Amino acid sequence: MTEWTLAPEAVDTDDAYALRRAYYGDVAGSYWKRAATEAEIDEGLAGDEAERLVPPTGQFVVGRYGGEPAACGGVLMLDAERAELTRVFVRPAFRGRKGAGLLMDLLEHEARALGAGRMVLNTRLDLVQARPLYLRHGYAEIPAYCSGPYMEIWYGKDL
Repeated sequence: MTEWTLAPEAVDTDDAYALRRAYYGDVAGSYWKRAATEAEIDEGLAGDEAERLVPPTGQFVVGRYGGEPAACGGVLMLDAERAELTRVFVRPAFRGRKGAGLLMDLLEHEARALGAGRMVLNTRLDLVQARPLYLRHGYAEIPAYCSGPYMEIWYGKDL
């Protein structure tokens, strides 16, 4: 039986970088209602501050299914008690195989290890697969804690 393995990984490994590119292409393409170009993905990743996803400011996680890079996500410490869930992504070919739940569990564990007692996140209303995942994992809608052009709904959960 094929299994998931998930573990912290540097954002600049080949697999992590490829997953970050796939994530950006997926969410940007969904927003634009067309495939993102390589140049647009490059531009989106430039200055995205992914380098902060290392202890003590954060953590990045890669999930592999049968050894193949299939999922990623990160947590970023916002202050001494809150972490933000970010870049949660499962490649489309691997969705429906329970990897998203395992990824969420590990990301919450990593946030607690960094000292967080609360996890928050922001997302868009059109990301219809992500929002039910957050609700299934105990997140509830909260008032906005930040603002930006791609933020339409905010969630939080005590860890």
